[in-house]
Parts: sequence; structure tokens; C-alpha cells
Amino acid sequence: TLILTNANEILGIIAILDTIKESSIKAIEELKKMNINVVMATGDNDLTAKAIGKMVDINDVRSSVLPIDKKNIVLEFQEKSHKVAMIGDGINDSLALVTSDLGIAIANGSDIATDYADVILTKSDLLDAVNALKLAKKTMKVIKFNLGWAFMYNIIAIPIACGIFNFAGISLTPMIASICMSCSSLLVVLTALT
Repeated sequence: TLILTNANEILGIIAILDTIKESSIKAIEELKKMNINVVMATGDNDLTAKAIGKMVDINDVRSSVLPIDKKNIVLEFQEKSHKVAMIGDGINDSLALVTSDLGIAIANGSDIATDYADVILTKSDLLDAVNALKLAKKTMKVIKFNLGWAFMYNIIAIPIACGIFNFAGISLTPMIASICMSCSSLLVVLTALT
């Protein structure tokens, strides 16, 4: 709030408030649905920070924080064995971005923030951060499935192809083995494309 005065009287009062994008509110809702704890750390004063936190439904609001405080907040959660993703766009976010497990910067932010981030959002839209996290989780799921499948396939198929079970009448001809290998590779590729 700005108060304009002269020597004798108040001439005017100007209230300034950051506008909140609808996509930011939606992004926070999505993060909560993904069971991600959302913390807002800002250099703004307590009154402003709590007002914004209430608008976007963030309960853990840290106000009047300095860059070193943001880093310490990241460390606080890491010491509790939490994986921490930090989203920031300013110079004052760079320490927290580099300390976090995943630093996410907004492209139109400061150069130092984008230099220290692991992921750079091309638009100023927090929903892109949510989409990046969803894509990362899906990618890890596919990688784990493909590794599991390849491991199981090779554990079973290689001994059979080597003739270890010939005594029991179980064997693979080279032609059948090559078809099985091609099918296995095809499955891995198709899974990676989903």
C-alpha cells in the first residue's frame, strides 16, 4: 500500500497487488492431486504473502525470506528425506534452484535463474511445470517397465538359447531365438512410444 501525502494531509492511497493467473491456481490444485506438498517462499511481507497464499490455497507460506533463506527452506525439506523441486525466476531464487533436487526456471526470468535450473519453462505458466513432472513420472514408469521386461526376458531366454535345458527337451533354434529377440525389442520400442 502506498500513501501519498503533503505536509498537511493525505492526498491518496494506492493499493498494489500481484494478479494471479488462473493457470497458477489450477497448477497448484494439480500438484496437490499428485500428493506434492506446495510451499510458497517469497521476499514479500507477511501480510501480502499470506493474502496471495490464501488466494491460491497454499497453507505453508514463508514470507520476507532472503535468497539464503530460500536455500535453507530447500535444505530443511531435503534433511527430512524429501525430494525438492524449486520453481523460480529471479536472481534471489538461484541459490535455491541449484540446491534443490530439481530446479525449474521460467524462461523470461533472470539469466542467472535459467543458468542454474535443470528445467526451463518456455512460457510463464506453472501448468507447464506440472506437465513436466507428469511427463517425468511417466517416462520413469516406462523405463522401469522396459528394464524389467528386458531383464526377465534375457534371464529366461539366454539360458534356453545356450542349451542349458537341452537335457529336459527345452531348446530354441537360432531362428526362433532371433524372432523372440525381435519381438522383445519391438515391445520395448512400442512401450517407449506410448
